[in-house]
Amino acid sequence: MDVTLASYHTVMLRHGGPKTQILQTKKHLEKMGISVRLLDVWGSRDEILNSDLFHLFGSNHGMYDLAGYLNEQGVPFVVSPIYFTRRSAGTVRKAVTLTKAAGQAIRGFMSVSSIVNDICSWATHIVPNTSEEAKLIRDSFGIPDEKITVIPNGVESRFADATPDLFVERYGIRDFILNVGHIGPDRKNVLSFIRSLKSSDRPAVIIGQVHPSEEAEECLAEAKKNPNITIIDGLDHDDPLLASAYAACELFALPSKFETPGIAALEAALAGAKIVITPHGGTKDYFGDYATYVDPYSETAISAGIQEALSKPVDDKLAKHVLDNFLWEQTAQKTADSYAKILQQPLP
Repeated sequence: MDVTLASYHTVMLRHGGPKTQILQTKKHLEKMGISVRLLDVWGSRDEILNSDLFHLFGSNHGMYDLAGYLNEQGVPFVVSPIYFTRRSAGTVRKAVTLTKAAGQAIRGFMSVSSIVNDICSWATHIVPNTSEEAKLIRDSFGIPDEKITVIPNGVESRFADATPDLFVERYGIRDFILNVGHIGPDRKNVLSFIRSLKSSDRPAVIIGQVHPSEEAEECLAEAKKNPNITIIDGLDHDDPLLASAYAACELFALPSKFETPGIAALEAALAGAKIVITPHGGTKDYFGDYATYVDPYSETAISAGIQEALSKPVDDKLAKHVLDNFLWEQTAQKTADSYAKILQQPLP
């Protein structure tokens, strides 16, 4: 079985979940004996299309032309949509209908919803990361259940062996509140997280690339007002300091507006951290009753959730739950099973 993985052009330039998802999927599928390559857009047409199946990561405008071309050529492809919105399925359906109507009058007019709709409609199969994402795609775009298989994101087992030593030696703090992610994008809600820490005397660390924006500037300005907050520029995913930070913190907070489910939160959980997280996007599929869920639109709720989680005793129940259910090896097996079913080919 030969599979090509593809995503939008900037995926390797960003520190983010999609990059991790692609590289870990490739690594563990190859361990199973499946031939996997990353799309090289500079190859010849025959070289590029010489694949049994394409797997696209993302259903945004950056993936639209490739998905449309594969559909035109009759090349089967699976898509991990990496898509979620707090808008209702009914609202999304109306947006798609209105976009189609507008497109008849204005050539080339598209919306986010119409792009996702087209890519999911063209796909041979859809593999969302959470049950909420699957429901949204089914109800918004009329995709039948048999065309959708939920395949969770994963985590590397190495995070279970992480120790706090490196981070404590470098920064001199431990048992702090940690957030890892981009600083600036509205969805990540870092500004509200920072403001929720005003009344806390616990040290907090934010590790993330700063995305130039007005919100990013506000985040940095608010953080400067709080002497308990340390901001560290984004670390490479393989940097031992990142794993050590997970192990050194007591609590990992990800009060985003939604997550599907937040790979960093899975990594921190496996390293032993308590988790405070948004309830939106399907996070409960992963963290069940082992996390504290907070309303991301309320700084008071975020603050209260953090204090509630800190007051709970430390245990290894969440770490064991993640280890038993969400390693990349398990995710890769489910992915490979989906490929085999689509192609009606046996696995190696």
